[in-house]
Amino acid sequence: MYNISLKNLSAGLHTYEYELDRKFFEAIDGDEVKKGNVKVTATVRRTSSTFEINFDINGVVQVPCTRCLDDVDQEVDTKNRLIVKFGKEYSEESDEIVIIPEEEGEINIAWFLYEFIALAIPIKHVHPSGECNRLVSSKLRKHRAVNDDDDDMSDEDAPDDDEFTNEDDAQVTDPRWDALKGLNIDDN
Repeated sequence: MYNISLKNLSAGLHTYEYELDRKFFEAIDGDEVKKGNVKVTATVRRTSSTFEINFDINGVVQVPCTRCLDDVDQEVDTKNRLIVKFGKEYSEESDEIVIIPEEEGEINIAWFLYEFIALAIPIKHVHPSGECNRLVSSKLRKHRAVNDDDDDMSDEDAPDDDEFTNEDDAQVTDPRWDALKGLNIDDN
């Protein structure tokens, strides 16, 4: 179903449309995405010796929440390109250039579609505020590092899911280094 026969394509533009659903993601059996509903438009432009395939990928996939591990909907909207050439044997020259055997004359784009979708998903994907699994959130709150000032904080006063901060956002300094702040190092 995801094979495009390039050998018999005439010069010019050719359009293919695909609906990627749960069956597609189960068949691929990738690690990042297990479910989703994604529409793909693949436009193939044939020139004398190459095929340029442009992919327009839009939809929603379900991935595990970074915080609670329950499924969260993640929008996917990406455009990708693949250049296909004929050669003696299959090889991937780069991220965008693929060589396929001329005798076969067709390419299966299923794995490429999955990779394009997986690469479009941000590294951190979490539920909107208050929608994370409450049990997991309370366990996370219980086991996270806290300052001495927070010791008397009850579970009800603890910050909600959206108030957990990134390590990059926090500007906490180690008090052992505070003495060095007063040094003037510009005199050297």
